[in-house]
Amino acid sequence: TLEDKWMLTKYYSLVGEVTENLEKFELGLAVQKLYDFIWDVFCDWYIELCKTRLQTGGETALDAQRMLVYVMNGALRLLHPFMPFITEEIWQALPHEGESIMVAPWPQKKEGYPQEEAAFEKIMAVIKGIRNRRAEMNVPPSKKAGIFIATAYQDVFQQGTPFLTRLAYASHVEIGQEFDLKGAVQV
Repeated sequence: TLEDKWMLTKYYSLVGEVTENLEKFELGLAVQKLYDFIWDVFCDWYIELCKTRLQTGGETALDAQRMLVYVMNGALRLLHPFMPFITEEIWQALPHEGESIMVAPWPQKKEGYPQEEAAFEKIMAVIKGIRNRRAEMNVPPSKKAGIFIATAYQDVFQQGTPFLTRLAYASHVEIGQEFDLKGAVQV
């Protein structure tokens, strides 16, 4: 899925950056990148994106679970030099291969999906913009509103419609080249 490719690209980039930082003994930079990734990318965005798939059940939910475990497992391995005991404890609770995280292979950087990453970043930017505008206008999340997206990237936003509906609190999403809406709030 688009969100999985976005997550993998972010994760593979993190692996490369943290490995490079550790090789240069830039420990503070490495741990800050891990912190930012775990909180801002994995927890704040990816877990939220997966919730719908997990609730759906079936193969879709299993794919989401596999991705969550894969990325969490890798993040724990990267974090292990800084927090050995807690990462070992969490790693043991996850599905894993091997006896200990301490002897598990270090994650390897792989090629990501830059086009899918860029596409998903567009969707995220719209969600953030809508959420910010709703907050500025004191609109509660329980109050749903229609979203009209005028864009040249219609195919990208068609793929993002479920996320826009759920995370931007939309009653419906319409995507087109342009809209002539009087009195609409623009983001």
